[in-house]
Amino acid sequence: MQFLKTLLWVILIVALVVFTINNWVPVSVKLWGGLLLDTKLPMLVIVSFIAGFVPLFIIYKTIIWRLKRKILTLETGTSRQPLRMDDPSMPPPAERSAA
Repeated sequence: MQFLKTLLWVILIVALVVFTINNWVPVSVKLWGGLLLDTKLPMLVIVSFIAGFVPLFIIYKTIIWRLKRKILTLETGTSRQPLRMDDPSMPPPAERSAA
């Protein structure tokens, strides 16, 4: 599995290098107040990708963290008090609440 992960990163980096070499042209971006930003196209694409990717990645990681905490809480709660519905020594639920 580590080999596939490494292979994927190598392919991604090679594709990024090929894209950068083939598209190394200056572009002008109009900003607020009449400002112009002169930059190279690959830099603009990479920064735009990171600006869109990072917030969603942070949201994804926090959701996974919360779900793992919730699962851990549920697992520790059930490990302390195992439910045994087939235990004949326990009275039925109606008799337990009346006692």
